Amino acid sequence: MTRPRAVLVSISDTPWYHVVTRCVRRAYLCGFDRLTGRSFEHRRGWVELRLRQLAGVFAIDVAAYAVMSNHVHLVVRVDADRAAGWSDTEVLRRWRCLFRGPVVVERFLSPATRTEMTEAELDGVAELVATYRVRLADLSWFMRVLNESIARAANREDGVRGRFWEGRFRSQAILDETALLAVMAYVDLNPIRAGIAETPEESAHTGIAARIAALRAGDDGAANGRPLVVAPSPDTARRAPPDVHPGSQRAHATQETATSETDTPPATHAPSPAVTDHADSSPDARSTHLWETVLNRLPPAPLLPFGNPAEVPATIPFTFDGYLTLVDSLGRALHPRKRGAIPAELPDILSRLGIAPDRFVEHAVFLLKGFGAAIGAPERMTALAARRECRYLRGMTRARLLFGQPRQYTLTPISWHSHSA
Repeated sequence: MTRPRAVLVSISDTPWYHVVTRCVRRAYLCGFDRLTGRSFEHRRGWVELRLRQLAGVFAIDVAAYAVMSNHVHLVVRVDADRAAGWSDTEVLRRWRCLFRGPVVVERFLSPATRTEMTEAELDGVAELVATYRVRLADLSWFMRVLNESIARAANREDGVRGRFWEGRFRSQAILDETALLAVMAYVDLNPIRAGIAETPEESAHTGIAARIAALRAGDDGAANGRPLVVAPSPDTARRAPPDVHPGSQRAHATQETATSETDTPPATHAPSPAVTDHADSSPDARSTHLWETVLNRLPPAPLLPFGNPAEVPATIPFTFDGYLTLVDSLGRALHPRKRGAIPAELPDILSRLGIAPDRFVEHAVFLLKGFGAAIGAPERMTALAARRECRYLRGMTRARLLFGQPRQYTLTPISWHSHSA
């Protein structure tokens, strides 16, 4: 039974989520089309760049990603506290990196016209700020903008109309550090398991490849998630989606049907949009249509860094060296159910976290299909089921097999509060 996204994504349970979105009919709309002989591999670069751009606007950090030919995996951390700390002006500026918004917002952001606004207009802006603040920390809105912008660009390129993505993206709550490690490795190793890459560094359009590229470029900070200058992928010439030029008659040709079809409608300091798009300036279009000329020019945000959450809460609770060693080792081990390769000697980080190395390799392919709305240690899943007032969560048996090994330290749930790594 389909559940409301508000139930599946509950920040009070965990800020961490594994997200999967697929092309319609699982078609290779971002890969090689055998029917026409055309390659759409460059669209994987579009998706990679766009999700990094959106991470700089939303209060949502990207920890790992893998852009495949017909689907996308993301591991994200939703930071509602960060959005709550933004000023009203900051919220409006960030929102206008995505949508132009009502004219009253433009007037509020201009010191020259703000003083002329009536009390009713200011109250209206305050209501908009409250709405936008919630949306900027909303996973459904993040996915809507990501999917809608890519769908529009792809439909313009093909000269067609219609759906590009499936109607709903899938989300899984990540309940503890053990699950986070497993899911991140699962996502970063997707190209290897699919047999299209042999090593993590060769896994194009993945978070691990971007971190390794930064490391090889001598930028340790960028590899760990701090200011990133390295391009996410080498195909820089075709990385960005086609821009919507002012006055273009095709700018909104696929507006109605190229949307993301996700389940809800629509860091750095985000740049203030100085570009004017004259393609459609009607009030409705200003409020609901993506402002693509601005969106396409946003800089990519850094990936979420590794570190100690006791010192910096918004970090991945492992060391980058330890994680890189784990992913590199798993990438060389043999996997019985996939064409890819993955060796027998694995780092002891798995044992410390209570993950049996042989079982991890055996069950890695089932992290998506074997679990339902949540992934975590058995006790965490049992507690979540109780909070949701349901008798059972799919994946309990697999959680006992994968995460049931005795741990060398007490496992802590991932929460908003600082905790020891």
